[in-house]
Amino acid sequence: MTYVDGFVAAVPTANRETYRRHATLAAGVFKEYGALSVVECWGDDVPEGKLTSFPMAVKRQPDETVIFSWITWPSKAVRDEGMKKSMEDPRLQPETNPMPFDGKRLIYGGFEAIVEA
Repeated sequence: MTYVDGFVAAVPTANRETYRRHATLAAGVFKEYGALSVVECWGDDVPEGKLTSFPMAVKRQPDETVIFSWITWPSKAVRDEGMKKSMEDPRLQPETNPMPFDGKRLIYGGFEAIVEA
């Protein structure tokens, strides 16, 4: 079964194209180091919740949009090595490729796939 890294963040709506370019570059790096696929999604129908929601989780401001993305890897071992190499790659360093959003509100985690249909 594959291994998945998932991400949710709030991106200033005005930075949509900057975010798309940032994500495209990062996707190439992740795939170079073993990722099977990278999917980046721009929030289109992301409702506010009463107890929990994506907007609440990332403390979305009125001028921001929630993004949801994931990277699939063939295994956790490939992910661990690929992510390490990706984070060390000069193309993904904040000095060269700054994140176009507040990274302090980025939610991420690694997940073992238990059903793939």
